[in-house]
Amino acid sequence: MSAPTTNGHRIGDVALTAKGLVKRFKTGKTYVEVLKGIDFDARHGDVTMVMGPSGSGKSTLVAALSGLLKPDEGKVAALEARDLWKMSSGRIDRFRLDHCGFIFQGFNLFPALTAKQQVMTALKYQGVSSAETERRALASLDEVGLTPKINQRPAELSGGEKQRVAIARALAKNPDLIFADEPTSALDGKSGQVVIGLLRRAATEHGAAVICVTHDPRLEAYADRVIHIEDGKILDDVRRTPDANPAPLSH
Repeated sequence: MSAPTTNGHRIGDVALTAKGLVKRFKTGKTYVEVLKGIDFDARHGDVTMVMGPSGSGKSTLVAALSGLLKPDEGKVAALEARDLWKMSSGRIDRFRLDHCGFIFQGFNLFPALTAKQQVMTALKYQGVSSAETERRALASLDEVGLTPKINQRPAELSGGEKQRVAIARALAKNPDLIFADEPTSALDGKSGQVVIGLLRRAATEHGAAVICVTHDPRLEAYADRVIHIEDGKILDDVRRTPDANPAPLSH
């Protein structure tokens, strides 16, 4: 029997489905097709790695799945949204705010805010009460091991610590979907291992559907599913069992 997640979904339930995604970009007088009719799905409790070389279309795919970039053709159904891209831009923004966590290579932190304030700001936009905002911010920062650093600003944090603030910011929202775009590429091996381990826990313990874009084959060890994309098409889609003791990442 599958266990319910904190958001009322069950591990293994489909969180997101995409059919026939096509995306073209204009270059001069011609169009380049970056996504070529991709079908995709992701499940609660899974870490799905989307892997491929630079320019393969993997980041464009995640942008289309998450409501950041409208595809030219195709449909995305996510949670209760039957067709994400038929919703108004305001409703898509609200969907991302309420249901999605984002973790990017560049951290996307506010330079003037402390770690605690970074997390609280995201919750305030959701309309969470002040007391609950502080409680959840402190709990999520503790979960990623940053309780001693809650009052430090990005300039005072290492790259790995900044990425952990970004993960805490995402986890505090109790997201159904977490999108991570090259979350370890700017980090040393030890910090990268901590970060990918936290994403693994977000799936296993929080029941989020974690979709992680990477070109780093070492991260496959943490995945339930590995999808290889090249030239805008899915080459293979393999389910696997995450390694119990993955080998250390090193640079």
